[in-house]
Amino acid sequence: MSTVKILSDDQISIAAKNILDDIKNTRKTEYINNFWRVLANNPETLKRTWESMKQIMGEGAIDQKTKEMIYLAVSVAHNCPYCIHSHTVAAKNKGMSEDEYNELIAIIGMASETNRLATALGIPIDDCYLV
Repeated sequence: MSTVKILSDDQISIAAKNILDDIKNTRKTEYINNFWRVLANNPETLKRTWESMKQIMGEGAIDQKTKEMIYLAVSVAHNCPYCIHSHTVAAKNKGMSEDEYNELIAIIGMASETNRLATALGIPIDDCYLV
């Protein structure tokens, strides 16, 4: 449940509307999801978050499908249901197959287990891993 109002189109300020229009244009969609609608309550936060998201998740050295899969893995690790769902859809829309999804989930589970073991056991870092 949101802690602030999910704004409808007629409740969004002009400043926020301009940013949401950029989201629509950049993503080539008319759909604005609840994440952006909630952030529209604070146009400064909306703008800062969108500008960072647009830069980081846009074209770069890492392909967009892989970026979405990384985002999904971090979202699982941080237990964010909203981000898990939205970035699963985004990764699938960018070409993630069911086999890739299943393997990704297995990797997340394995990393979570071994992270907890290494932390609980206080395993020192091998000299060859120090940078």
